[in-house]
Amino acid sequence: MIVKRVTRERIKIGETDLVLKTDLREYELPKFIIKQRFELKNYIRENPDFLTSFEPVLVEKNNLSKDHIRKSISSKPPLIVKLMARAGRKAEVGPMAAVAGTISQLSMGYMIENGAKYVIVDNGGDVAIKTDQNVVVGLYAGESSLSGELGFKIKYRNTPMGVCTSSGTVGHSISFGRSDSVTVFADEASTADALATSIANSALGENDPDAVQNSLDRAEDFRKLMRGVLVVVGESAGTLGKIPKLVKTERNVVLGDLFEV
Repeated sequence: MIVKRVTRERIKIGETDLVLKTDLREYELPKFIIKQRFELKNYIRENPDFLTSFEPVLVEKNNLSKDHIRKSISSKPPLIVKLMARAGRKAEVGPMAAVAGTISQLSMGYMIENGAKYVIVDNGGDVAIKTDQNVVVGLYAGESSLSGELGFKIKYRNTPMGVCTSSGTVGHSISFGRSDSVTVFADEASTADALATSIANSALGENDPDAVQNSLDRAEDFRKLMRGVLVVVGESAGTLGKIPKLVKTERNVVLGDLFEV
């Protein structure tokens, strides 16, 4: 197999800190991200509940079921807000739980529209993928012995795909559980991000196996919304649905570059 030549760039704009890998030689992704962040911030300025709510919010009255609505906010929402709100509704969490995955998803879409055949956007562990060859995405699970030792082999025929991870022990994101990692695979990164947060919140119990099982019980509620999930708590792990094939990786490769062709 011929390995495609790709470029790697780190793009840091405010809280957005992503790694891009693409075969596209020329693009203006930073400008696109700035625009998305500007629209989101403007919306939050007029609708502060969107930023602080831990529950789903209503942004489009005609498109959301009343049974799932906990709050209602005003102003015409931009696309990034619509996607975040929809993901939060699906996962029964606040919309900000999907912000990183949504930016990854929108960035991937922008690159594809501009001709990319190979694009991986990793926004702090929330990844959007569309490639024309197989790739391996490394697993990072904090202090667990599984961290950096395993990866997921993503077949290009199964992309585009969102691969998003939430953790109660790693990073700055808010989680009410104690998982080392909850990695969700879904058609869209925005949905995967919100689901990972929701499932990780249930990683509670007297011991690690209980925490894993409680997370999987919660994941069962969302089975139809995702392809699969892997939960890691300490030395215990469990899966639900169909996840990509797990393969052995080298720790320095996974943590140094995250992706391996």
